[in-house]
Amino acid sequence: MSKIRAHNEQNIEQPVDKHALLFGLIAVFLCGLGFSIIAPVVPFLVQPYTSNPGEQAIVVTLLTSVYAVCVFFAAPALGALSDKYGRRPLLLLCLLGSAIGYLVFGIGGALWVLFAGRIIEGITGGSISTIFAYFADIIPRDQRTKYFGWMSAVVGVGTVIGPTVGGLLAKFGYAVPMYFGAIITLVNVVYGYFFMPESLDKKNRLKEITLVRLNPFTQLASVLSMKNLKRLLVSAFLLWIPNGALQAVFSQFTMDTFNWQPALIGLMFSIIGFQDIISQGFIMPKLLLKLSDKQIAILGMGSEVIGYSLIAASALFSYYPLFIAGMLIFGFGDSIFGPSFNGMLSKAVNASEQGRVQGGSQSIQALARIIGPVIGGQIYVSIGSPAPAVMGIVFLSAAILVLYEST
Repeated sequence: MSKIRAHNEQNIEQPVDKHALLFGLIAVFLCGLGFSIIAPVVPFLVQPYTSNPGEQAIVVTLLTSVYAVCVFFAAPALGALSDKYGRRPLLLLCLLGSAIGYLVFGIGGALWVLFAGRIIEGITGGSISTIFAYFADIIPRDQRTKYFGWMSAVVGVGTVIGPTVGGLLAKFGYAVPMYFGAIITLVNVVYGYFFMPESLDKKNRLKEITLVRLNPFTQLASVLSMKNLKRLLVSAFLLWIPNGALQAVFSQFTMDTFNWQPALIGLMFSIIGFQDIISQGFIMPKLLLKLSDKQIAILGMGSEVIGYSLIAASALFSYYPLFIAGMLIFGFGDSIFGPSFNGMLSKAVNASEQGRVQGGSQSIQALARIIGPVIGGQIYVSIGSPAPAVMGIVFLSAAILVLYEST
């Protein structure tokens, strides 16, 4: 299929260059690959600068949080700028920042350098929200959830490949996956520069950007004030807090509980990514025929609750098969929640507001990922390794109630 059809606000069909779809899919693939390729080795990069596993866990979670802090402040501005100047320049800038961040993190040499790398990457960390806005521009409204599912599947492919490659590259040095992540991200910048078409028509762009629109707190309040989005975003916020904690402590948890090494940690990430491909390729299309976006989101949340329960049990009994089962069920829930959430979000606003809403959503997610890792790291050290998963059970149960009560 060389072309797809998009609809403008007057419901007139417009042809879209095939490079738009191809670049978007390549971009999300490299986002999945770039993140997952480094995930198994972060604790090992931190280890030389810490004196014990508890301190190591705190630093790992703080590295996640400082990235999220930067995304929180930067994402609304990036979203608004993409609404004004188009998706293409902002997306290329974000990808370039990610490459520089990976490179600095890999160079290391001191804890402050590791934090500097995460800060650089975080400041330009709005690439996902810009990519979602990009897809919302080029995909017909009634097909967005399906295409967001495709995006998740492509991220899954990257997630399958990334951890395995990262684990293998770590044999040559823990920093090597970081350098590889920088290289593949730069490759996408080059491809985008030469082949990526702009997706946002000039007539649909913002006329001007006020300082208020660049303020993350004002933007957050503005997005949350939308009655048709408030409960959806609150429920997602409650989901993202424990998700951020789990993501931050995952490698440390498997090291401490099961004595896993980077290659095995990477394999677990790969299994989850492969499962995401299966979910989007075979399960999600069937769910879309029978259930609404909201029903699919609630089904995903319920699956995550079960997953968290099994993860907590695996820590209590130090029995890794329970952990693997829990991660598989959790991964399934997460794989179907994401496309349904983004589908509902994109359908709630018109073309000129996509960047703003996606940027606001990214800020809310970043805020949750500031709070989640900090809380998760603290309770992991002070209460015990099952604590972050127990937090997930509580928060996800509340999230389900909030979304279920929405109109």
